[in-house]
Amino acid sequence: MKADEITTILHPVRCHVTDAAAEVTTLLTDSRRLGVPVGVLFFAITTKHNTGCKYVQELYDKGVRQFVVPADAVEEYLQQFERCTEANFWYVKNVVAALQQLAARHRAQYNIPIVGITGSNGKTIVKDWIVQMLSADRRVVASPKSYNSQIGVPLSVWQMSENDQVGVFEVGISEPTEMELLRNVLNPTIGVFTNIGQAHDENFLTREQKIGEKLQLFTRCKTLIYCADHKEIHSVVMEKHEAMQQVCCYTWGRDEQNAVQLLESQQGEHDTLLRIRHNGKEQEFRIPFIDRASAENAMHCITLLYNLGYDGDVIAARCSSLTPVAMRMEINEAVNDCVLVNDSYSLDLNSLAIALEFVEHERQHPYKTLIMSDFVQSGLPEHELYEQVCTLLKQRGISKFIGIGEALCRNQERFAGLPQACFFRSTEEFERHYDFDGFRNEMILLKGARIFHFENIAKLLQRKSHETTLEVNLDALVRNLNYYRSLIKPSTKMMAMVKAASYGAGKTEIASILQFNHVDYLTVAYSDEGVELRRNGITLPIMVMNPEEESFGDMIRYHLEPDIYSFRIFRAFSETAALFCKDGEKVPVHIELDTGMHRLGFMQEELDEVIALFRTPDCVLQVRSIFSHFACADDPAMDSFTRGQIEKFRAWSSYVKKGLGQPDVMCHICNSSGIARFPEAQMDMVRLGIGLYGIAPEEDVQAHLTPVSRLKTRVSQVKSIPMGDSVGYSRRWIAERPSRIAIIPIGYADGLHRSLGNGNGCMEINGHEVPIVGSICMDMCFVDVTDIDCREGDEVTVFGSEHLLKQLAASAHTITYEILTNVAPRVKRVYYQE
Repeated sequence: MKADEITTILHPVRCHVTDAAAEVTTLLTDSRRLGVPVGVLFFAITTKHNTGCKYVQELYDKGVRQFVVPADAVEEYLQQFERCTEANFWYVKNVVAALQQLAARHRAQYNIPIVGITGSNGKTIVKDWIVQMLSADRRVVASPKSYNSQIGVPLSVWQMSENDQVGVFEVGISEPTEMELLRNVLNPTIGVFTNIGQAHDENFLTREQKIGEKLQLFTRCKTLIYCADHKEIHSVVMEKHEAMQQVCCYTWGRDEQNAVQLLESQQGEHDTLLRIRHNGKEQEFRIPFIDRASAENAMHCITLLYNLGYDGDVIAARCSSLTPVAMRMEINEAVNDCVLVNDSYSLDLNSLAIALEFVEHERQHPYKTLIMSDFVQSGLPEHELYEQVCTLLKQRGISKFIGIGEALCRNQERFAGLPQACFFRSTEEFERHYDFDGFRNEMILLKGARIFHFENIAKLLQRKSHETTLEVNLDALVRNLNYYRSLIKPSTKMMAMVKAASYGAGKTEIASILQFNHVDYLTVAYSDEGVELRRNGITLPIMVMNPEEESFGDMIRYHLEPDIYSFRIFRAFSETAALFCKDGEKVPVHIELDTGMHRLGFMQEELDEVIALFRTPDCVLQVRSIFSHFACADDPAMDSFTRGQIEKFRAWSSYVKKGLGQPDVMCHICNSSGIARFPEAQMDMVRLGIGLYGIAPEEDVQAHLTPVSRLKTRVSQVKSIPMGDSVGYSRRWIAERPSRIAIIPIGYADGLHRSLGNGNGCMEINGHEVPIVGSICMDMCFVDVTDIDCREGDEVTVFGSEHLLKQLAASAHTITYEILTNVAPRVKRVYYQE
């Protein structure tokens, strides 16, 4: 699409087009995801607390020459735009609407079947299974991952090309009026309505209203597929019949009036048998899953393929080979100090670009390796496809490339420009002949089509450890961060607490995500934590709350900023800093005031002396901020005390700033609870701690958060215990009835409080809470599973939900902070993104 055509489509308020023939090939909404700048059109989207206008100049400097920007941008940004003299600018009323208009015009070029999928659950799985089932004989274009939002849908649609034969896209909404906008972008010919649930109920007056809004996607469809057994959906569809007269409802369900009748669903040990009647003919389908949700998801796919004219035998064969849909990219510790990024469940250019962008921004391992299989289907000629892949790898700094598959072997000369590349015809050949000991201290990205079974490579690369792991949801971390950002003023900066290994979640991994998401400051407790972050590529300002004298040299060398809370620390750090500073140089520090916590910090009567020390001519310290700590901001009963702290801090900090002659010094006192409960105290910066990790004492705030960490393990053994027998050391638990006891491989050496034994704590197995019985051992504990179905190898959740975490803390007579930070280093951390 050329620039002059874009002007015609967008009808901008005004435009500045220096090159009408410039071509647009890539739509960009996130400046951090820039690859090759040629052909990029950047949409400067404005949200409640950020604007893409900030990043226009940066992108222009990197070579981007086309921008869609808000017509009402503030004068500061408009002046910046005018300095980008060689760029094309379109000034529009609504940047997101402009993105959707452009995608809608792109969509209109293609007359192929487009499947639109919506519903409360299962959208991504149904989409991926449809792609699996259709890809054997059709070129399919689909949403990458779960790109189903007001921005994600148009970005997905932009992928469509003349080589595609069918499109499969998922669409989600959270508020009324959103679906009509997305319908105009996607304009599907076939609709799939998966189901309806509680998600986003709070934004709609009734469940019926939400169903009606979702049905807006299908008002121009030829066919609508849904389960008529979902009475709420079926009822609203019938009510909306007048508005959907041209839509043919092709339903499935238990009733014989459905186009596809489900006669029987029988769960086996390893698969589910679905017996179906279609056009008077009965047929059996087996899917390699045993849960109800998978059976329902498969029925949507089967019904769609019947509607597309596929034979029952063909559908049955494809059902039997369905593979699980991994919904996330996992980051694991690997052999020889490597990190494995396992994103091997799908392979297309879009998902490869996303994964490479993630890998590029991880600084802990500068040496990057990609292990990639052939593309099973791309719609592009081989030479063109792999030239594009090689260009991507060069842009994202891949140091070593391992290609697996016949097509890659045929095209290996196209990768000659990479620092190191080798090729194997199959996964088995790679496993047999590659020296895995050669992987050392590098980040390894695994991207492969399903038929190459890269899960076998993952098993060989992952560091072996016992089955207890702490899963860390990086998407939840970002969502929690953005929620708290929504509570603060645009001008207020965000300091994130990453002390104590980010409350147990991990050091560098969490800091890297926070840096990528533009927090302003990080805070650690001790200097060695800050040094480790610096050595692993973290460049954000870092405040150290407990600086030790023996580490002052390292603090200055690694640009760490100490908390100056006493005269002793001031004098000792000043002496060290003077040794490092050249003429006129200053070292940034932070002054802590004690307004009522009575832990660290200067008292009111000490402020004059503090000011005098910083005003001495030979002082080499520069005050970056003044701060204090709330003692009880989470306790409404103590609000008068907290407000007293705020008043003291305002007065004391103003006095210090005036005395220093530095009116622009930042001030901060709010912690997580303070952000939520005392917005008047946000000042220049806030410090986000436990709330970032998904825990809040305030119920209304907790409803918006997701716990970041999940501690899980597996049942080692299940034993039958006769009545009167005991379990564990000291015989502290005696069976009062014939019982079944599961042995769990986690103990106090892993961070499980011994006080949780003897019935005080519980865990979750197969959706049931089960009590911990007997004394907790160093490496093991016991739970009573007499009343539930439980087998060896079943997954056990120690904590994950906010409910379980708070329950454990209460049972151990402690707080959630201690439960999180007590998880031992020997417990493997697994990081993942959706």
